[in-house]
Amino acid sequence: MARRYRRRRQQSSHFLSILIVLLAAAWGLYTKGGDDASGPPANHQPATTQSAKRSAMTQSAKPAATVYGGLAARDYHRLAQLDFKSGQPAWISVNHNHATLIKQAWKVNRVIYSDLDALNRTSRSNTAFLAPRNVVGDRLRVRQYIAPTGWHYNHGRDQIYNRGHLIAYSVSAGIDQSGNYNRTNPSGDQNNPKNLFTQTAYTNQEVQTRFETKVREQLRAGSNVVYQATPIFRGKELMARGINLQAISTDGRLDFNVYIFNVQPGYEFDYATGRAKRMVTLKVAP
Repeated sequence: MARRYRRRRQQSSHFLSILIVLLAAAWGLYTKGGDDASGPPANHQPATTQSAKRSAMTQSAKPAATVYGGLAARDYHRLAQLDFKSGQPAWISVNHNHATLIKQAWKVNRVIYSDLDALNRTSRSNTAFLAPRNVVGDRLRVRQYIAPTGWHYNHGRDQIYNRGHLIAYSVSAGIDQSGNYNRTNPSGDQNNPKNLFTQTAYTNQEVQTRFETKVREQLRAGSNVVYQATPIFRGKELMARGINLQAISTDGRLDFNVYIFNVQPGYEFDYATGRAKRMVTLKVAP
């Protein structure tokens, strides 16, 4: 009797083990190899939004290995890999919107203009140590004639291309093309090959100008400001994918760090050449 009872228990236990294995196998097939049945397969990335991916790449940044800090090579390459998606804003914050510049590095009113790279691009940072005396109006502006890499002339009704300044004309009064301050020169920086890049009209006139205004207003308030602009190129492309702008005032009242995509509503660019084609579906959020 006891022996029969033990045999039944063993048979029941064996049957239960088989049932568990079959159920586990069925669940594995249903969920495609152990993934959450309501989510993507395990070999896919989590269903995060593009903005979340960009945020993860750009929230943490380290200063460059210079006495004044700024954009490091690692973060340059991270930004270069970001793609703009239609319908998203034209800019994102970097490093929680805090500059990686070192405000204590402000010693002399000047601009460090980087040399052009081997492809004649302004692919390196220009860093300005600005004072209130550098603010200037448009009265002395002249026609721009420099053709930066990726440049194409505008045709038709739409203005697509601008010659974008790295360090804005409006905050560079007295700065000559060597980067030194000269009080006898009332004009801002103009037609300087080391300070221009091919920029979309939208990015230049609607987006970058907002941050240049912040710098200008802080200078007018009496502060000294360290300001850096770095066009971001991918590989050997001739048109920048975007530009990193960051600034910090010596009194700490101004502090920002952003990446602006080089985009134009209604147009798509071949960044290898700078050529544009109409794409009415491309939208940029305000």
